[in-house]
Amino acid sequence: MRTLYLECRMGASGDMLMGALSELVDRDEFVRQMNALGLPGVQVEAVPAERCGIHGTHMCVTVHGHEELENTHGHEHEYGHDHAHHHEHRHLHDVRSIIKNLDLSDAVKTDAGEVYALIAEAEAQAHHVPVDEVHFHEVGALDAVADVVGCCLLMEMVGADQVVVSPVAVGGGTVSCAHGILPVPAPATAHLLEGVPSYAGPVDSELCTPTGAALLRHFASSFGPQPLMRVEKVGYGLGSKDFPQANCLRAFLGETEAPALDPEDEVVELSCNLDDQPAEDVAYACQVLRDAGAVDVWTTPIQMKKGRPGTMVSCLCRPEDRDAMVNLMFAHLTTIGIREARLRRHVLGREVTALSTPLGPVRVKRSQGHGVVREKPEYEDLARIAREQDIPLSEVRQRVESELGRR
Repeated sequence: MRTLYLECRMGASGDMLMGALSELVDRDEFVRQMNALGLPGVQVEAVPAERCGIHGTHMCVTVHGHEELENTHGHEHEYGHDHAHHHEHRHLHDVRSIIKNLDLSDAVKTDAGEVYALIAEAEAQAHHVPVDEVHFHEVGALDAVADVVGCCLLMEMVGADQVVVSPVAVGGGTVSCAHGILPVPAPATAHLLEGVPSYAGPVDSELCTPTGAALLRHFASSFGPQPLMRVEKVGYGLGSKDFPQANCLRAFLGETEAPALDPEDEVVELSCNLDDQPAEDVAYACQVLRDAGAVDVWTTPIQMKKGRPGTMVSCLCRPEDRDAMVNLMFAHLTTIGIREARLRRHVLGREVTALSTPLGPVRVKRSQGHGVVREKPEYEDLARIAREQDIPLSEVRQRVESELGRR
């Protein structure tokens, strides 16, 4: 399987993604295509650069001769809302119109439109305004359009079957904007990274921008460590700022084995009987086991000696977690004995993908094997949308499943 792995140890931005991906394809041809699109006043240049001894590409996007940078950011300034300087404002429908008229494939146009919709939805959430009232400044919008369109075009040129993304470093400290001093990650970025593995650091600066977060969210098939793969090419996209650690995003392209559709694994089932513990305490103990990494925990009503009603607590765990789970069960339950059984189970191959919907991004659990394929939207994402947009959960589920059926 053709796999693209994106390593985001120093976050992600549109220019860094473009730089890294451009090194996996014919970079000169990519730059030629970008400059032939006719974006008003936009010029794209692949600049060789070096950060902490690592050589790569800084993708420089200028608008009317100026590269839009924010002094407090490590990356290009990619979006705008209510800034103090004055430019012509564009709304989401204006940006979509620009993208629609570019000489690109329908697939690239669709991807670019969906990424920009994610950014607009995140900005709307951050500023508590309707999506159609979010505006982008003339220079910032064109700069971001080039970044988004460039990354979408490069994804088409790379042609990966799946995109795996590492946990994303967001940076730290604060960032200045027209509204004041904001914590990192900024609200729009934090919204886009909901459900995405991320962490603070390794420097006090904004490392992941809204455009970078939206691109990762749209294209990622899954998030996690680099899979076992035969790497053929590595691309380095360099940010515009120097840090003690190399400010770069790495893209690995290669082949991975297709996931097994009928995996087998071994689990341990631990169980005990209780008749002298309050229900609240049992529920608490079950949650402790889940939080500690149990595969599953459940209770079963049983009848014990002398006809007394009781409860059987069962904990399913990995063999390597057996001792820890036994200790937790003895610590939090009143039992004086725990039964153990080793089981083999047949499971479907599973992965989590991201689905862009008019209501916002939703994680989808996909299971496959034994001749079946199942896809189910993540409940927590559905519930979040229902709360935030004051829509019945059943309606959110119906609309998201409708979008899933059209995918």
